Amino acid sequence: MISQVPVAKTASLPVGIFDSGVGGLTVAAAIRQRMPREQLLYIGDLARQPYGTKSPQTVVRYALKAADFLVRRGIKALVVACNTASAVALEPIAARFPGLPVIGVVEAGAAGAALASSHGRIVVAATEGTCRSGAYERAIARRRAGAHVICTPCPLFVALAEEGLTDGPIVEAVARHYLGPLLDHAAATDCLVLGCTHFPLLAPALGRLAGPDVRLVDCAEATAGLLAEALSSGLAAPAGAVGGLTLIATDAPDRFARIASVLFPSMGGIPPVELADLF
Repeated sequence: MISQVPVAKTASLPVGIFDSGVGGLTVAAAIRQRMPREQLLYIGDLARQPYGTKSPQTVVRYALKAADFLVRRGIKALVVACNTASAVALEPIAARFPGLPVIGVVEAGAAGAALASSHGRIVVAATEGTCRSGAYERAIARRRAGAHVICTPCPLFVALAEEGLTDGPIVEAVARHYLGPLLDHAAATDCLVLGCTHFPLLAPALGRLAGPDVRLVDCAEATAGLLAEALSSGLAAPAGAVGGLTLIATDAPDRFARIASVLFPSMGGIPPVELADLF
């Protein structure tokens, strides 16, 4: 049984965000763009990535530790910016922290796919854990009856994004290996969901492979929209507040900072990253 933890919420507290690595920074960037007055507190669990190859029980344990850490620091809402954790750990997190708005990227991505797909033929590129959970299929079915959804694991995409290999012949070859048969003309796919927050970093190569007739759905913007709705009931940062981003990693802070500097150039060079232990 998961014990409940009381949560104090005020508009002045930051929004907590966690992911297994750097991929969730795409979500943080979308939130910053939509809600520039908000303070964001982001932790990347690089010491235990990737989550996508772990068992559901292990992912739930890791996700609860990350959520515990952020709640102890003080947050008013939590964004689970990891598709694997969102698929299997959202309910345990919400049960542990009643009253805390908890936003998951799977629901946001499914909502985006249901709207973007013209004929309901949807491919979800995701991690092994997300595909194994069936979370996208269920979430899309709730919004788009009769949709044909194929979730295909693309585990090497995470490694490519983490290494900064976001385009070029290596990325194109790996993308074609995983997705080529699903995106050819005969497959009639009309929507490709980037079902891992690392994958938008590879969007140029994936877009070329998919072609102009296939809509790419990035869950980051949809997640920012759901968060804005959750904060609208008195939790949004007041007018005149100055937003910011605090970065925390459980390992490899220098590599984490380099990738963050690409997504957040306004931070001016290589941003500071705090090293933390979730064990």
